[in-house]
Amino acid sequence: MKAYRLPPNLILGAGTASAQIEGGNVPHSWNAWEKMGKLHKDASKVSIRTASMHWDHWKEDIDIAAALGIQSYRFSIEWARIQPEKGMVDQEAVRHYREEIAYMIERGIRPVMTLHHFTNPVWFEKAGAFANPHNVKHFLRYVGIAVNSFGDLVSDYVTINEPNVYALMGYAGQGFPPGENDLLKVRRVISVMAGCHIRAYQKIHRMRKAMGYGDTKVGMTIHMRSFAPLDPYSRIESHMCDASKYLFQNACARAFLLGEFRPPFSNLGKFKKGVYCDYLGINYYTRSHVVKVGDDLVREQDPKSDYGWEIYPNGLEECMKELYDIVRKPVWILENGVCDDDDSFRSLFIYDHLAVIARSEIPVERYYYWSLFDNFEWLDGMSKKFGLVSIDQKTGARRVKKSGHFYREIIRLGGVTEELAERCVADEKYHL
Repeated sequence: MKAYRLPPNLILGAGTASAQIEGGNVPHSWNAWEKMGKLHKDASKVSIRTASMHWDHWKEDIDIAAALGIQSYRFSIEWARIQPEKGMVDQEAVRHYREEIAYMIERGIRPVMTLHHFTNPVWFEKAGAFANPHNVKHFLRYVGIAVNSFGDLVSDYVTINEPNVYALMGYAGQGFPPGENDLLKVRRVISVMAGCHIRAYQKIHRMRKAMGYGDTKVGMTIHMRSFAPLDPYSRIESHMCDASKYLFQNACARAFLLGEFRPPFSNLGKFKKGVYCDYLGINYYTRSHVVKVGDDLVREQDPKSDYGWEIYPNGLEECMKELYDIVRKPVWILENGVCDDDDSFRSLFIYDHLAVIARSEIPVERYYYWSLFDNFEWLDGMSKKFGLVSIDQKTGARRVKKSGHFYREIIRLGGVTEELAERCVADEKYHL
């Protein structure tokens, strides 16, 4: 196992999302979805109303993050907590989040706030959510509430998380709410969300400038994959691979980051072309092999996670280069993690992916492991484990995993020594 040094200014953090960890009977779309019995039959019996119990354990959780040396924490606020009903603001929810953010800062952790991470207030969902262009005003009003409420504490923002995944999973028959199967709606939802991001980018900068702050960083994060033809010698499959990449991520990235709406997306807001990001947010997990457009195939011989996704670290470099060629901005890896129920190869996964960053010539400013805690993994409930920290569902007790201790040492050392690699990684192997 080779030693390596990470870029000296690289910030190492971890991430979570509110609905996946907080718990509570919150009036959002995923709570309603679970009540309708829409989760996978083999999902854990732990409800999203319990999840990781973070709402009640937040101070302990921030202490754990601080003990791990986490330099920055990417989290989300829950829109349905802030605005449980249209036109109202729950000041108690605002107070709770302010207290949590202030404590992060006190413990030396830089907050990164995500405004939308898959969940909608039920009232917004019933109004058609992002499939209805008239709802943009509701999202922007929420953005304004968030900046007014937290803008003195938070300088770094993610407007929207993985709009490509949100649209495909919810509107192309993949099982997320609202459970529709209409490709024209996928096109419209992404187009509307791109407009939401562009306007939110402008609004956050404008509001924080008026507050007297000049250090604002605003972006979004796109789920990116490495794509490869199943048959490397097939010209047709190679074309299908390029088409999949374009439709899944490249065209989407151009709409959000540049206001450049290429087919199949539409410039509904008549936005001028420009640069609507301060960093390039990437969520990277895996590679997909392709025979035809839309395929997500995994070869039998490739290493896999407990989710069945291929583990392919070099794909991170491919995705960084792909996005950097579109917009020359610093890269923030806002999600990179692995489903490893027994924590038997998570340290190796972290080692391999950070090694990619160590040797890359692309300017990477931040890396966030996903996730800090085992969390509610959407349709699979609590049955899939991504966390550096485990949660005892009966007692709420937290336990730092072996991989969490490994990550702490990487943060402390600014890289991996031969001794650390030999002690923590050398015996780990991926599933085949």
